[in-house]
Amino acid sequence: MSDPYGRGTRSSRWVRRASAVGVLLLGVAAVAVVGTRDLRAQETPRTLTLEDAVGLALRQSRDVEDARLGLRQAREQVSQAWSNVYPSVDLNASYTRNISPAVNFLPAIIFNPDAGPNDLIPVRFGADNQWNSTISLEQPLFSAAAFLGVGAAGRYENLQQEVVRGRKQGVVTQVRMSYYQLLLAQEQHRLTENSVRRVRESLKETQAMQKAGLSSNYDVLRLQVELANLEPNLRRAGNAISQARRQLAIQLDLAEDAPVRVEGSLATMNLDSLSANTPQNRQVLDLVGFRTEGEEMLGAAIRAAQANRSDLRQLQLEQSLHKTEMRVEQVQYLPKITLFGSYMIMAQQNGSPQFFGSNLQRAYSRAVGLRVTLPIFQGFNRDARIDEKRAVLRQSETQTDLAISKAKSQVTTLVEQADEALLRARAQRLAVTQAQRGFEIASAQYREGMSSQLELTDAEVALRQSEFNYAQAVYDYLVARANLDQATGSVPLVDVGGSVAQQP
Repeated sequence: MSDPYGRGTRSSRWVRRASAVGVLLLGVAAVAVVGTRDLRAQETPRTLTLEDAVGLALRQSRDVEDARLGLRQAREQVSQAWSNVYPSVDLNASYTRNISPAVNFLPAIIFNPDAGPNDLIPVRFGADNQWNSTISLEQPLFSAAAFLGVGAAGRYENLQQEVVRGRKQGVVTQVRMSYYQLLLAQEQHRLTENSVRRVRESLKETQAMQKAGLSSNYDVLRLQVELANLEPNLRRAGNAISQARRQLAIQLDLAEDAPVRVEGSLATMNLDSLSANTPQNRQVLDLVGFRTEGEEMLGAAIRAAQANRSDLRQLQLEQSLHKTEMRVEQVQYLPKITLFGSYMIMAQQNGSPQFFGSNLQRAYSRAVGLRVTLPIFQGFNRDARIDEKRAVLRQSETQTDLAISKAKSQVTTLVEQADEALLRARAQRLAVTQAQRGFEIASAQYREGMSSQLELTDAEVALRQSEFNYAQAVYDYLVARANLDQATGSVPLVDVGGSVAQQP
């Protein structure tokens, strides 16, 4: 029931107080979130060169660490294989308390010549306490399977070393691609921002000319429409930068929201002259593995791929490993020769045990020998294993031949893409100069009333498009060269100048 004085019931007052506390807590949480965002925004961005980014990825990549652990496992398998060649020494010691010593029955005539032929006498064997200690040694003198097993383990270690190298190459290539993608996104944002600025300036001038009666409402409306079309593109370009930064941060094992900046500018890169570039652009262009240029580039790239490409070398090492495994199965028909020896100490005592006592009855036994084991028949199991390994070897050879053909095709395509992108960049560089000059002429003529606003808009669009086309051509060239480095097995900081890659 309500309070006649408008104060409400006790429960309603409690609800109002709880609501007020809830609103207060939400406000505090909102302030905390905003404060956290402000702190993140105030963090000093980390500026990285391409070499810094690659070195950081090689040191922190979990993919590379996984490959290193596989290499460590392979090295332990090599140690296990050598254990089959080294001698083995075993020490066995035991103590037995005979609660009821064993008894055997012997003919009584042995002890009593007058005993009958069927009379037996119980004889106890062993004392109440028995000690036995044995040292045994075995040394393989001839075991073809063990010796080949050592070779197989060594080949597996080499394979894992190549896997580590391949993982490093993949990490470096992916970081380079992400770095170039971030440069392209930044270039797109800069060009779009410049276009927005130029259109706004043109709109301001056109509005002033309209007030003076020198321009029409259509000219103003057209610029307003163009500005409205450009502003969403500017937002989209900003989102592309954020996405590229997140991708690069993941590959560098950094926090996704870590502020990261990269050095370099695609729009100002000169692909024809390295010395004509800024230091930031020079370090981007200088981080290249495969450097053969000219007409011999394709032939040299194919030869380099056949010799150094990681996936081809892994297939060749796997083929060698399968061949060794087949030989291991084949030598199972050969005998095994082993040298062995043993030294045994036995002691017995009746009554209470006296460990290491002086009244023990001791006996010693020494033996050496040579054991020859020749497998005769095992139910055709060995023949089946040999045929299985031979089939695996043939399959590996087929896969290697196919991979070589694909590698040649890929290298040829990448060389063609790099050449095409280089030629396109040269043409677009000239187009940018001409478009810049055309926009300046159109702007001057528009101010003088000698050209229409449409011509000015066309000149601005042509300038923006030519600048982005040049940046896109440089990006395509850098991407093609990064892929070509991996395809030829000449990845920087892994195969070429690998000082950073060797850091722990």
